[in-house]
Amino acid sequence: MNSAEKENYLREYEVLKKKGKPFFPYAVAKDSAMFLVVVLVIAVLSIVLGAEQGPKADPTTTTYTPRPEWYFFFLFELLRVVKPAALTPLATIGIPTLALVLLLLLPFYDRNAERDPRKRPVATTAGVMVIIAMALLTFLGAEAGPPTEIEMEVAPQYEDGKVAVAGQGCLTCHKIGENGGTLGPDLTDIGAKLPSAGIRRTLLNPSGIMPPYSTLPPEKLDAMVDFLSSLR
Repeated sequence: MNSAEKENYLREYEVLKKKGKPFFPYAVAKDSAMFLVVVLVIAVLSIVLGAEQGPKADPTTTTYTPRPEWYFFFLFELLRVVKPAALTPLATIGIPTLALVLLLLLPFYDRNAERDPRKRPVATTAGVMVIIAMALLTFLGAEAGPPTEIEMEVAPQYEDGKVAVAGQGCLTCHKIGENGGTLGPDLTDIGAKLPSAGIRRTLLNPSGIMPPYSTLPPEKLDAMVDFLSSLR
């Protein structure tokens, strides 16, 4: 935009401004009325339809698969990408905060007066990249498997055991590689600490709140023992 175009724009803006209405109270009143309508609709829907809370939480279950609400799928996927526990603050706070700050500062480091997106490459690129990143991470988070999967390369003969261990909810309390919880012992190198007989005995007669696996089919139990014994 050259000086002549800018001067013409400011002249037209001043004329239109005099013809318009002030922001307060006209625009404020309209926004407030719409706000009250939305709140009223939500309140009525909540009272009439209620909210599905689901069954009461059971802290001892090993089959529950935690998943976030849809608007946190992008963050859920980001945590799946950044796996080391030491980098969790970076994935949950650092990266989203940095991206938000850069987006908020966009009007300050892109001072282009043009309104045509094709003539504002910095703003257009930033906006498109944010939309693509959020959409892609949300889609991948929605389509991702349960967080109980063991993302570890193993020999083919241990693949069935890896699937069985993940399917029995062991990662709810135990950590294997970069996946799992911290309530129980880390099983990443359990094969170097316990012989296969000790692992089998623990699975059949566990201590604490760990459920016994004595009712499993023998072939599945054997596969679990073989896989855990291979972790060194």
